[in-house]
Amino acid sequence: MKIGVLALQGAVAEHIRSIGLAGGEGVAVKRTEQLQELDGLIIPGGESTTIGKLMRKYGFIDAVRDFAGHGKPLFGTCAGLIVLAERLEGGEEAHLGLMNMTVARNAFGRQRESFETELDVKGIETPLRAVFIRAPLIKEVGQNVDVLSTYKGEIVAAKQDRLLVSSFHPELTDDYRLHGLFLDMARAAR
Repeated sequence: MKIGVLALQGAVAEHIRSIGLAGGEGVAVKRTEQLQELDGLIIPGGESTTIGKLMRKYGFIDAVRDFAGHGKPLFGTCAGLIVLAERLEGGEEAHLGLMNMTVARNAFGRQRESFETELDVKGIETPLRAVFIRAPLIKEVGQNVDVLSTYKGEIVAAKQDRLLVSSFHPELTDDYRLHGLFLDMARAAR
């Protein structure tokens, strides 16, 4: 399975490493033409406004929507979750607008409030180590969205058809099981 990591900003190398550990082949995606050879795409963390601007500048907004429209899975982590959301709190314009959820940016506070914790995630047997850095929060989901994990009653991971999102950074730990779950989604879509 060939999984791309959008290489405009964020922890690209770490996601590629996690994909490899989960049994897939990870590639950095810098041009829209690369999407044609992929089984799935990860939109990593970083700064969502910057990622959105760069996606527009390099033609990725329509290209990624088209990619998803052809049934290819997408996985958004942290800022990538924001990029996939249909609705953003505060009246900000959505970027891809693909996933039926409302998201609040930086819901867990500033950089100094970053933390790690163990999370139960639906579809993964034992708790997963999760790293939260200026993390967004899923405030509300539509009927077709499956909540995969919560932290203190708040939604931090979810799935809708072939879209997977997490508020946290699974690529910053040695636990690659969430990437494995995404690889399973890509296999099923194939």
